[in-house]
Amino acid sequence: MSFMAVDPSTGHEFAELPETRPEDVPALVEDARRALAVEQDWRTPIVRAGALLRLAREVEDAAENLADFETRDTGKPLKQAQADVRATVRYLEYYAGSIERIEGRSIPLGPAALDYTVREPWGVCGQIIPWNYPLQVAVRCAAPALAAGNAVILKPSELASITPLRLADLAERAGVPRGMFQVATGDGTVGAAVVDSVDHVTFVGSADTGAKVAAACARRLTPLELELGGKSPNVVFADADLDKAVPAIVQSLLQNAGQSCSAGSRLLVERALYGELLDRVQGAFDKVKLGPGIEDPDLGPLISSRQLDRALTMIERARAQGATVRGGEHHGGLFLRPGLVTDVTADMEIFQEEVFGPVLAAAPFDGEREAVELANATAYGLVAGVWTRDLARAHRVASAVRAGQVFVNGYGVGGGVELPFGGMGRSGYGRGKGVEALLAYSQVKNVWVSLEG
Repeated sequence: MSFMAVDPSTGHEFAELPETRPEDVPALVEDARRALAVEQDWRTPIVRAGALLRLAREVEDAAENLADFETRDTGKPLKQAQADVRATVRYLEYYAGSIERIEGRSIPLGPAALDYTVREPWGVCGQIIPWNYPLQVAVRCAAPALAAGNAVILKPSELASITPLRLADLAERAGVPRGMFQVATGDGTVGAAVVDSVDHVTFVGSADTGAKVAAACARRLTPLELELGGKSPNVVFADADLDKAVPAIVQSLLQNAGQSCSAGSRLLVERALYGELLDRVQGAFDKVKLGPGIEDPDLGPLISSRQLDRALTMIERARAQGATVRGGEHHGGLFLRPGLVTDVTADMEIFQEEVFGPVLAAAPFDGEREAVELANATAYGLVAGVWTRDLARAHRVASAVRAGQVFVNGYGVGGGVELPFGGMGRSGYGRGKGVEALLAYSQVKNVWVSLEG
């Protein structure tokens, strides 16, 4: 069985990919279990570290090809796909160097006994990832799981599967044992089969689907990591450095055409600065160049007609609720001009729910207390940005804002490979990236040994 990859920039099919059937998944899991049982060397941390480092070099050698495929498969600008490849290398290097940080500890009980803990892998990890960052999120999930000694069954979106498949090929070339890292392509029925078959699940995607995955895991008592949606705010106080803030605010929305769970899709501005900041953001939006990803524009297409229809519908509903919309026009094909939605109140859908497109909802606030109230006025809590020269206020607001990751005078800087990432509330639970991911992909065993003769 096979299916076709489609370039959202053009609508053209450009590659035929193998398709996994749901009934094939148990055999993949059995292959993974066999690999864990047979590959005794894989239990040695230095062996896993070496394989991940070799995979990093394979990705570097294939960087141009991987970026080209990532752009054609998702529509994102080429420079963003190239950045994703660089981040992929960084993840592999980071976790190769972190493997030996998975340490236990001793617990003093006196001379009659020795007690210590070790961290052990879960076994076979199922990882279901979205279409917006297929290569980067694939390795963000797989690298710490492999580093911790697990086997991985990765299920990418059917809308973007090429680079995860290519990553699996490169992993085998790098010496990752056969069966230890496998990719199961196909639709949601394949993902459901993975969830029903593995020892640990990671899901990255929408909150609604995440709830269904959580219910399925609960039935089997399968441990679960959820990284879901966001409606993340940039909170801008009147003393902010706008020359620094405006480019970051614009980029935090336009990255990957706003199709990112961590997109800065709400703009909360102290009233004294509100008009000036909106004018500067709109001026930046007006200069945005749209085009096919391979031409390296500022903004590529949305991934599908379904996603475009959702964005346009939410814009129209915001207008009907009394908001003012600047931009946000359909630009042909799957392209959407950046939209700035003002006169927004906290009860509007456009304020509460992610569009997953280049649409920014803006609202003013008066004072620090209202800023925090508005920042926390959605069910999501993934990322937040705080912009102020007053560092005491920055710390107060960062403490009060409900978000798993808060940036002060910046937003999403540097890819954050080392920075723990995850949400609160409807944005999910558990943490990826950083050392926290290694801990998430391992479990604690306690060993007590009698020392009495």
